[in-house]
Amino acid sequence: MADVYRAPLDDMRFVLNELVDLDRITEVEAFKIASPDLVDQVLQSAAKFAEEVVGPLNQIGDQQGVRLENGVVRMPDGFINCYRKYVDAGWASVNGSPKYGGQGLPWTLGIALNEVWQSANMSLANAWMLTQAAVEAIQVHGTTPQKDTYLPKLISGEWSGTMNLTEPNAGSDVGALTTKAVQENGEWKITGTKIFITHGDQDMSENVVHLVLARTPDAPPGTRGISLFIVPKFLVSRDGMLGTRNDLRVVSLEHKLGHKASPTAVMSYGDNGGATAYLLGQENEGMACMFTMMNNARLNVAVQGLAIAERSYQRALHWAKERIQGTDIADPSGEKVTIIRHPDVRRMLMDMKSQIEGMRALCYSVAEALDIASHHPDETVKEEHRGYLEVMTPIAKAWSTDQGFEVSSTGIQVHGGMGYIEESGAAQYLRDARITMIYEGTNGIQALDLVKRKLIRETAAINRIFLGMNDTVDALKRSKDAALKAIGDELGLAVPPLEQATIWMQNTIPSDPIAAASGATPYCRMFGFIAAGWLLARSALRAKEIGHPTKVDTARFFAEQHLAPAAALLRPVTNSVNSTMAIAEEQF
Repeated sequence: MADVYRAPLDDMRFVLNELVDLDRITEVEAFKIASPDLVDQVLQSAAKFAEEVVGPLNQIGDQQGVRLENGVVRMPDGFINCYRKYVDAGWASVNGSPKYGGQGLPWTLGIALNEVWQSANMSLANAWMLTQAAVEAIQVHGTTPQKDTYLPKLISGEWSGTMNLTEPNAGSDVGALTTKAVQENGEWKITGTKIFITHGDQDMSENVVHLVLARTPDAPPGTRGISLFIVPKFLVSRDGMLGTRNDLRVVSLEHKLGHKASPTAVMSYGDNGGATAYLLGQENEGMACMFTMMNNARLNVAVQGLAIAERSYQRALHWAKERIQGTDIADPSGEKVTIIRHPDVRRMLMDMKSQIEGMRALCYSVAEALDIASHHPDETVKEEHRGYLEVMTPIAKAWSTDQGFEVSSTGIQVHGGMGYIEESGAAQYLRDARITMIYEGTNGIQALDLVKRKLIRETAAINRIFLGMNDTVDALKRSKDAALKAIGDELGLAVPPLEQATIWMQNTIPSDPIAAASGATPYCRMFGFIAAGWLLARSALRAKEIGHPTKVDTARFFAEQHLAPAAALLRPVTNSVNSTMAIAEEQF
């Protein structure tokens, strides 16, 4: 079966032009270059590159996987050539600072491009995603010499970047890490082992710039005593040329459920005395520096949930239009029909489509907030969007990846028995989707971040979000259109329970953190569905104005199918502790 990807340009344009305020972004001095014509040209070119160059390697990568040969990680056939074409075409530099050779285009466009790359070939695009996060960390926290040394090559894509947090005994509990950094003759030396390092090595880029968390001598315990270091695979001379190989190596590659063409490495640092390292930011402030990188990566992982769902949907839709099975339920004696004629198959496709559009709206809205919070000249405007960014990033990451997996599962169901067969391609999407719920902070961690930090620190942003939701409900109910009224009725019933759950969380966190933590995941899920429903409702209002009825229909389906179950999560949020903690540990 052909596994063909087509970038959903019309859907992407709708969000960029009608929901996200791209005109407002281009009013910012840094993004004046991003005219509507330029954005559209970039999208079309990216779609062509993804469809013709990146996408055809997806199944090849899944089938061949990666291998470690004599200490060198070998990528699947075609990957090196594709990577070089990506770099030569300037795709790696789209969002980079012009000061270091980047094109200076907004993240709102960058996220749209990342959707295309991730849908086309998630395993390959992982390398690009981590490099973008490394660029962000060095640009924010690096010294001038560090920026001058590393940013031009990372932004161009000639070098790639990684994130090194996890150790055998330090996963979500980052404060337990034991990797050491000591000074010898004025140089930092790193020794230790890191695991689960995405694209820890490959044979595509000239150099790999590792950002490594380590503990310095006499550092405070836990996360307060962690520092962040730049540890390049090849040392770099003062003139920017690559020098000797650093004291680091890939010990092994993990054998995984999915993402088989994305090397996940066990890394060893300092087997021969210590890997040369350069402190990034201040000593013992490594977690603050790393969070700059992680927040960037978390938004991109949210986009991975969207992207894999889109790829699964396209495959399922193609199958449903081609597969002939059974007769029309309204005409049992008639001719055999394609399965898209069957109501339950149509329901599954509508469910996939509506959730994808909700994910896209949510992810692009967070990217818009990132751009404005970073560059708008008005401090009040910046602060408003910074608050939205802080609140919605963990929600976008958790909800989009949860639903990306669910949509990929539905894609298998549409195929029936063939979906369970690797030949169809549907199974790969499910396998690849599963990791997105785990890396860059598990979705349980995202939920805890939301309830323990964001609900307490960002009360003004939370209030603005609820005000926006209620304003949208009012606008829908004032409409004379039956479909818009129906959306307004459903959203109007969903928002108050979310407000109640939020108040309960804010009141409970200080007094009973166990109860709050027990309800954190259903709360995050509740917020995700209702936020997506709100953004789709806003899309529906605009779609009605410009004559785009399918967007109204999709938003109505989402509202009717998902908002009532989301509102019903109020009780699991507030009552979870009673049953969750009822059984003693030794009784399990």
